[in-house]
Amino acid sequence: MKRITIIAGHYGSGKSEISVNLAIDKKIDYIVDLDIINPYFRSRALQGLFDEHGIHLVESTVKGMLNSDMPYVSGEGRIPFVNKDITAIYDLGGTENGAKILIQFMDYVTDFEEIDFLATINIFRPETATKKDILHTITLLEAQTQLKVTGLINNTNLIEETTEQDVINGEKILLEVSKELQVPILYTVVEQHKEFTYPFVGERINLNRYVARKWTLGGK
Repeated sequence: MKRITIIAGHYGSGKSEISVNLAIDKKIDYIVDLDIINPYFRSRALQGLFDEHGIHLVESTVKGMLNSDMPYVSGEGRIPFVNKDITAIYDLGGTENGAKILIQFMDYVTDFEEIDFLATINIFRPETATKKDILHTITLLEAQTQLKVTGLINNTNLIEETTEQDVINGEKILLEVSKELQVPILYTVVEQHKEFTYPFVGERINLNRYVARKWTLGGK
């Protein structure tokens, strides 16, 4: 994992859940929530969890008021690009519109080799159901961020109904995308409780649904 990881994708692709899991598992210093579009299922809802793990949260709400979004992100979002001792995950908003906000930090980038820009794909989302759809999505993300996608995340799922074959089918399509773009599948996401044994491509993320649990169960 590179020092800075930027995670993008369509609405409902699982960006925030993956961002939180990676931040905790990899002991990341900062998580920067750049989603100012979708008011639900965002990593910023987990302030207490981040405090517990020593992760600094940067986002766009007034302190103590979860839904008080402003159409900007704190200037703190530039710090990981400036301070080379900080590791960070940037959780972008959905689609190319959510990716635009990253532009404000690009002037602070001095070494693109220390950045991974990852596209999160679930083939059960209509916008990314086929190779053609996925390539189109990636083209739009790259145009809005001025970054090239460096890796793919296979997050093919139907939540509790997900089968091992579903994830394998997602991998098959993403391998075609990987070959065309010459970028690897870096991660494959599997629900924490699923006992899948298939040797999926990339590092496996055993997903704990922190964000969904916070929103649907009130944090219980």
